[in-house]
Amino acid sequence: MAAAILHVCSSPEREVDVGIGVPPNGRGSAEAPESSSSSGGCRSGMSSEAENDMATTRIRFAPTDSTLPVPWKALLGVVDGHEHVYFWNPVTNVTQYEKPQSSVTEGDAHATRNWEGPGSVATARREPIGVEINKNGADWSAAASRSTKVHRSHDGDSSRGIKRPCTGESPDSFKRPRSVVSYPRVDSSPEINAYKKKHEITAQGDNVPHPYVSFDSTSFPSTLLQELKAAGFTAPSPIQAQSWPIAQQGRDLVAIAKTGSGKTLGYLVPAFLHLRRYRDPAFCGPNILVLAPTRELVIQIQSEAKKFGNSSNISSTCVYGGADKRSQLQAIGRGVDIIVATPGRLNDFLKARTVSLQRVSYVVLDEADRMLDMGFEPQIRAIFSQLPAERQSLMFTATWPREIRSIAGELLSTPVQINIGSTDDLAANKAIIQHVEVIKRFDKQRRLEQILKSQDRDSRILVFSSTKRMCDQLARNLNGFKAAAIHGDKSQEDREFTLSQFRSGKSPVLVATDVAARGLDVKDIRVVINYDFPTKFEDYIHRIGRTGRGGATGTAYTFFDGGQDAKFSKKLVKVLEGANQKVPKALADIAARGGNF
Repeated sequence: MAAAILHVCSSPEREVDVGIGVPPNGRGSAEAPESSSSSGGCRSGMSSEAENDMATTRIRFAPTDSTLPVPWKALLGVVDGHEHVYFWNPVTNVTQYEKPQSSVTEGDAHATRNWEGPGSVATARREPIGVEINKNGADWSAAASRSTKVHRSHDGDSSRGIKRPCTGESPDSFKRPRSVVSYPRVDSSPEINAYKKKHEITAQGDNVPHPYVSFDSTSFPSTLLQELKAAGFTAPSPIQAQSWPIAQQGRDLVAIAKTGSGKTLGYLVPAFLHLRRYRDPAFCGPNILVLAPTRELVIQIQSEAKKFGNSSNISSTCVYGGADKRSQLQAIGRGVDIIVATPGRLNDFLKARTVSLQRVSYVVLDEADRMLDMGFEPQIRAIFSQLPAERQSLMFTATWPREIRSIAGELLSTPVQINIGSTDDLAANKAIIQHVEVIKRFDKQRRLEQILKSQDRDSRILVFSSTKRMCDQLARNLNGFKAAAIHGDKSQEDREFTLSQFRSGKSPVLVATDVAARGLDVKDIRVVINYDFPTKFEDYIHRIGRTGRGGATGTAYTFFDGGQDAKFSKKLVKVLEGANQKVPKALADIAARGGNF
């Protein structure tokens, strides 16, 4: 189709001069360019060269047409003396001559009937209707082979042209399951029971489907299985094995598992299958929303979405603070299937009414406990208030404190809860060897250097400090070990460079604060050193969980100040005993005295 450029003022009473290309056979589509405005009206933002190639016309809003699907608007314009009716989507800035056909069912209409523009809130009640179970074995490429248009996949500032369905037959609209009684009854089997016992999988919910013990039991599309196997996976991890069949039933899910369990693909793979069935060709997304606490984790998740969604032509972008807002909005405006975002930046866009979430039908809260620890609960609630009522919600968390239970009860609808490993909120990964040393503050630096010297040269070592100032100081003191520092005051460019140096081994020692390291996904971190004990005990579990990932073993050293850290002694002893680790006598003595040094 020939390209067309259209710019329209928001006021229906105004008429504006625009440039528009006349496509052959009276058909075309367009993306409106970014424009500037002044008190005198709107400007098209076109170059003079482009204007020479376009016929100038007068565009105005047509009378309201109640049969148009939300959020399409009808426009009237004269091209070369002939009046034409156009249709404009203010969310995607796409214009076309063909009248868009509504693919909105009664349930979707209820969730979007109060749409007023990007960022508006749908005042819909969450009323479950219908039961939908994905047809796993269907041809993965079938949806992508229908009518397509060029679409872009975004990875930071780069993009590449791919194809995805934006026109043609509409897939089914997502419906929240009405009742679990509609699911097939699940009978136990010795093989499944043995698998769940071996991997410490427990589930709470009615008719919870069996875990996928192998890739062959999934009936996933062959192209997706090939990508997983090419990445080195030989079987689903326990959290993937149990979360995949639950998510494929369209049910809400709470998954409690320690870091390094493979949770990212635990929700991304069902998201890909969800898109294949529920992607709406009348709207160019986003259909999937993933919220995560930090920039680093957001970038990592989007990288995984791009890597494993490639075969199915799935596009994605990431949104986070510390980066240019304009480029992020442009990426979203071009249309994407998946948005991975930090709550703060996405909420900024919603308040500015520059982003709409009205087509999201699958939402994930990754590391939900950490997002609440960082104070993101108001932003999360604000974001969920702008999501459609008919949606599937998944929550992944390493711990299950009261605050997480409370928000899960409000945002999720009758979720299935699964636990991988111990159900104790303060349980540590048993694959991690924990060394706790009761030590005086002034002896820490010397002991740290001793530990670093004892490690293999190619070992990646993560050192935790509780303050940004100490983080920088340690990196300077450890210059001989090629150490680098990362914390919240570093620019995004510096953070990404430092992480790349750490991943490549050029800076094998990384000194970090809790916020900077949360969500850090670097393979083969062999040693974690807690130079300072964290101010929240839960962070101890998160910190040491940076090693011993993916079935590998790891080692954690912790410097414990018998004075200021004494209040954590009893909990630390409990964690060590629960993981079958040695409890040093000095620590046991402090705990026996009631935490008094």
